[in-house]
This record gives sequence, C-alpha cells and structure tokens, in this order.
Amino acid sequence: MLSDMLRDMLSLIAPALCPICGRELHTKGSVVCPMCEMMAPMTNLWREQHNIMCERFWGLMPVERASAFVWYVEGNPWRDMVHRFKYAGQWRVAYNVGRWYGAELRESGLYGDVDVVVPVPLHLGRRLWRGYNQSEYIARGIARELGVEVDAGAVRRHRYNRSQTTQRADERWDNVEGIFRVKHPERLKGKHILLVDDVFTTGATIMSLGSAILSAVEDARLSVAVLAASRYGLRVKS
Repeated sequence: MLSDMLRDMLSLIAPALCPICGRELHTKGSVVCPMCEMMAPMTNLWREQHNIMCERFWGLMPVERASAFVWYVEGNPWRDMVHRFKYAGQWRVAYNVGRWYGAELRESGLYGDVDVVVPVPLHLGRRLWRGYNQSEYIARGIARELGVEVDAGAVRRHRYNRSQTTQRADERWDNVEGIFRVKHPERLKGKHILLVDDVFTTGATIMSLGSAILSAVEDARLSVAVLAASRYGLRVKS
C-alpha cells in the first residue's frame, strides 16, 4: 500500500517514460507505450512447445523448452533498448521487461513446471565495472511472474573472457568453453532450471552454461528463455 502511494506520488513529479521512444506512459503498469508495443518484433516462440529455437539445441544440449521474446534486429529501437540494459544502467527496464516476458511464459502454460530460474552469470570483474548483471534483472522479472525463485549464486563465471560481441561467430564457442563452474550443485539437484540471458546470437554462452550444469548436477532438466534472439543465430531468413 505504502509503496503504491509513493509510486503514484513519484509519477506526478517524474512521469514514467517509454524506454523505446521516450513518450510518457499514461497507463499504470505499462512497460512501453501502445505504439511501441504494437511495433515490437515479437517472436511468439514461447507459445510453441516445439519451435525453431528448440531445434537450435538439437544434438548440442537437451532442453525441455526454449524461447525468445523479441527478435534482435539491426536498426530496430528494441535492439537499442536491449543494448542500454548492458551499457546505460537501465536495469529497472530490464526487470520490467522481464516481468512482461514472464507473464507471457506463464500464460502459455508451457513453463508451469519450472522450479528455479538461473541467469547467465557475469564474471566478478565485469559485474563490478558495470555495477549489475542485466540478465539477473531479466531473470528476476520472469521469476516473479512464474512464482519461483532466482538462484544467481549456484553457478559462477570463474574465468574472465573477452566480450562475445567482439568475436566472430566461429570464435564465440572457444571464447566461452569451460568458463562456468557450478558452485552449489545441491541447490539445483533434480530441478527444472530455466536459464535466462539477454541476447542469443550463436547460443555459445548459454550452451556453455547449460553443459556445465548438466555435467555437475544430478537429474537436472533445462529450459531456456532469452530476451532477444538473432534471426541469423536461429537460421531464420529475414
């Protein structure tokens, strides 16, 4: 009650703005304005039990479900917003978009048996430099809507690696090989784990994380939810 009152008072002083176009948000609880929502490059993959993203994991890593919220399209303002999650301190937007995505996952009826959400961890050095892990905030938004816990400490990134954005597609797999270590396998034992990341390009990072978990954790099952996916990475023609 008090938090709602404070939020309403703050909205009078500093109205919430659409993170895509900057227009004022007039509907309480909206993440983006109606125009930007209508123009969002949604994938709708979370509505399908078997989809092209699941196929991307075939023969590489067993997954129960896999989805992306939007397409990561060059020149699209949604792509710019995802970029600002990482480099412009917009972690609150990451959390709010995560909640929106989580609500869609819940409504699909395909993610109701998820037990825990695990975000792709950042190396401590990069986290200290950035101040936060954007994937963790996306994961917390998703977890809230699914009604499950986030475990951001069960797995750690024990080796600092070069940013994937600077690597060619064929270099990305070597760049992330063996960089994750499961610190608390007992917390994930026997659970259906939803792995969360911000962007899926080749899938190298999230597959490295999933492989580390499957190697260390008994009876774990994996699903994947990324906020944005490259059509190139999923081999989809534009």
